[in-house]
Amino acid sequence: MASDGVAANGTSQPHYAAEYLQERISAQPENPFASLIPDQQIAIVPAFDLESGVTLRNVPVAYTTRGTLNAARDNAMVICHALTGSADVSDWWGPLLGGPGRAFDVSRFFVICVNSLGSPYGSASPVTAKDGDAGRGRYGPEFPLTTIRDDVRLHKMVLDDLGVKQVAAVIGGSLGGMFVLEWAYLGADYVRCVVPIATSSRHSAWGISWGEAQRQSIYADPKYEDGYYPFDDPPVTGLGAARMSALLTYRSRNSFEARFGRNIPDPKRQQLILERERAQAATSSASLSSALAPYTLPPASPSEGHFRIHNDGHRIKEANRFRATSAASSASGGGGGGGGGKTEGNESSGAATPDPQFHGPSAVDDATAAAAVGAKESLTGGSAPPTSTYFSAQSYLRYQATKFVKRFDSNCYIAMTRKLDTHDVSRSRADSVAEALALIKQPTLVLGIESDGLFTFAEQQELAEHIPDCRLERIDSPEGHDAFLLQFEQVNRYILAFLREVLPDIMNRPGLARTDEGAVGGADAADGTQSTSGGNEASSVGKLTKSSTFGEAEVDDITAW
Repeated sequence: MASDGVAANGTSQPHYAAEYLQERISAQPENPFASLIPDQQIAIVPAFDLESGVTLRNVPVAYTTRGTLNAARDNAMVICHALTGSADVSDWWGPLLGGPGRAFDVSRFFVICVNSLGSPYGSASPVTAKDGDAGRGRYGPEFPLTTIRDDVRLHKMVLDDLGVKQVAAVIGGSLGGMFVLEWAYLGADYVRCVVPIATSSRHSAWGISWGEAQRQSIYADPKYEDGYYPFDDPPVTGLGAARMSALLTYRSRNSFEARFGRNIPDPKRQQLILERERAQAATSSASLSSALAPYTLPPASPSEGHFRIHNDGHRIKEANRFRATSAASSASGGGGGGGGGKTEGNESSGAATPDPQFHGPSAVDDATAAAAVGAKESLTGGSAPPTSTYFSAQSYLRYQATKFVKRFDSNCYIAMTRKLDTHDVSRSRADSVAEALALIKQPTLVLGIESDGLFTFAEQQELAEHIPDCRLERIDSPEGHDAFLLQFEQVNRYILAFLREVLPDIMNRPGLARTDEGAVGGADAADGTQSTSGGNEASSVGKLTKSSTFGEAEVDDITAW
């Protein structure tokens, strides 16, 4: 390793030799989550020292690139992903990625996104092999704490290996915005401009507390097993609950009220979305339908009705308990607890049914509609067995939890939320946050969201106040924190105008020929393959063509739930 240098702002700036990155792989057999990201490469770093003093060996670092590195090697644009994001920018910011008129213009920029340590999507994490040795098993809960600064140093090594001499811009939101701020401390000679979005100078007590509550949800799942759970039976109930909790911080109260209110799910509208998902996972769907069989029938007794309401959202271990004893319960006046016996032709397998928390208490047939119609009667008495009053807001949260537990790992979630807690730009750098922010010399665009309750607009104002060459713009949206992953037109327009102002040498020259063809991830591609208008193209985002896997954009009607 070469000797460390010192940036103009007084921050230590390590320099790494490109030859340290020797190997590239495109798959991780031990990690099924890595295969979710198309067209990514994984670099293997022989050794890397964490801030904690721990040395990781044979460190996988996953990344994607789009566009072409120019002859001067100074047109790199680094995109930083959020907490549960991946290196696939086209999935979560696809409408901003493309040709002229897009903020992430691959005809002018070499766009690179590198996956964070601790994430399950290819870089070293709890789901990768210890020191790259499959014979030693996965890290699991023994994966060491990593920090924002660890990631930035490691990611710079990847850029060095790719031949990048200067980074034109670094852009990211939320956790990604924390990465952006740390990239700025590598110095203005290396990083020319930065765009932190909906982030903070240090993780707040509010954010730390939400992360703790989410981790405790995972710890409380009996299947967590101190982190040593099998891949084929992970603590999905705890992880799903953590995701629900997080989603409430990503949106706003007004957003949920406007979208859902006290609406009851419409099974006909849900059916269209569910059918598309079943077509993508026929085997899982068949298993789910079989396990849901007890829920297709109305309650056999008032006791079973009360039981269902009480356990709505809980993983019910014996869905058939009331089927076995309904006759006996009726004869004796409807006993309180029900039995655990079996009925002819409907033996219990002993296995737990899929969690109603993730699919709701009713099957996707007329029973759901009947439950909705009977909700009023069940709350006001009457002779019919009681049914659950099940709201669209609940259904939406459970649906999102279902999606999430299929694409994320519980130990990784713990690792990533702990990484958030380490963020403080002043740590070991300055006596105060204001002094630390004053060290950032690059032109900076801060984007904030008034309705954001997680990373408040006041926190964006703090950044703008203390970073010397900074401007603050407001994303107008009632959606809360996630607006930066939803309001593509506004984000694109602000970033594009900023880049034209601070990077005229790149933005005013004709773009290189497009290297990608057709659609970019979840968005259609920009028209044309080359810019001829000298960087004055109108802001134009792509049309969303599919729901995001790693972001928040949905092509389906969110209010259908």
